[in-house]
Amino acid sequence: MELNNTPGSERVRIGFFGLRNAGKSSLVNRVTNQEMSLVSDVKGTTTDPVQKSMELLPLGPVTIIDTPGFDDEGALGELRVKKTVQTLATCDIAVLVTDATRPLTEAENRLLADIRSRNIPCLIAKNKCDLVSAHGEGLFVSAKTGFGIEELKNSIAAALPAGQKTIRYVGDFVSPGEWVVLVTPIDSAAPKGRMILPQQQAIRDILDAGAVSVVTGVENLPQTLARLTEPPALVITDSQAFAAVAAEVPEDIPLTSFSILMARYKGFLETAVRGAAAIDGLHNGDKVLICEGCTHHRQCEDIGTVKLPRLLAAHTKKELSLCFTSGHGFPEDLSPYALVIHCGGCMLHDNEMRERMKSAAAAGVPMTNYGIAIAHMNGILQRSIAPVLSLL
Repeated sequence: MELNNTPGSERVRIGFFGLRNAGKSSLVNRVTNQEMSLVSDVKGTTTDPVQKSMELLPLGPVTIIDTPGFDDEGALGELRVKKTVQTLATCDIAVLVTDATRPLTEAENRLLADIRSRNIPCLIAKNKCDLVSAHGEGLFVSAKTGFGIEELKNSIAAALPAGQKTIRYVGDFVSPGEWVVLVTPIDSAAPKGRMILPQQQAIRDILDAGAVSVVTGVENLPQTLARLTEPPALVITDSQAFAAVAAEVPEDIPLTSFSILMARYKGFLETAVRGAAAIDGLHNGDKVLICEGCTHHRQCEDIGTVKLPRLLAAHTKKELSLCFTSGHGFPEDLSPYALVIHCGGCMLHDNEMRERMKSAAAAGVPMTNYGIAIAHMNGILQRSIAPVLSLL
């Protein structure tokens, strides 16, 4: 995958935080070498987080985020500060931008403590050092003159431990030369002219493992399996076709889904399997939250708003109250819900998925994902997670 085409969910997220007029936006513009953020002497010019994707070696593809000042005031200011805190929760690296002409304020020390409590690597960039006659210890920079910018970029690149993500998507399931069959239904809900991200990731990871991927639709699966010179090491299916694919794939061939693999990749598998069991305990009137991580155009047979509700109704035989969210919108208070069913989260950063899982756990609300819920309701969950559990 080309670095400049890397999806946001796979990029290292670097957030710039600080008081209003600390020079965050000017510094971000220097680091990205672009006029990414508006700059002025008026406090609170940045009113919403601004993001820019770029490559920062040796980290590779990253997302730089400029945030509103966390000392903003008034009703709107409180909302901006809230956005800043939400952004912090999804960052891999935080850069606290301070004014080199003064010591840290009480507010800056509070933010620094919050960052460290989250175990987020943090750098303190002492901006406006061109106004200081002598420099002491620390990372001194000047957005105005460009002083220390390269050192700041190098420090950011060195801040994240190498090889943080050790779990592969699917490549550690297979050996060189083995066959992997990918079942990818093409229906009215499929994106035109392209494949969804989990399918792309699977193909690339299989190639990286030296194995061979065979891509087919549900209707051609029997002929595909018959034509292979040896049984495949693994069959991966789209969750929507679970029942049909399970009927065609012999029991001795490992079977799983893109959604289950994504749950493992995001560190969500065990939580999601436990959450799926809550489906059987739902009662009439229970509220179920169905969350889609992206904001694609809804189709007539959309999995989140049509197929999954239909399957829930047929399986539970209950009158449920269903609520829906999409994109980065996610309720702060999950206590009204009996269950959260989330998409695979392929377009959400790992940290954002972890925050959502923490919110559900704190509220005592079970949480699962589409594929695991569908496998559970089709009675094939244990079979479909068996190949993954063998590696846990």
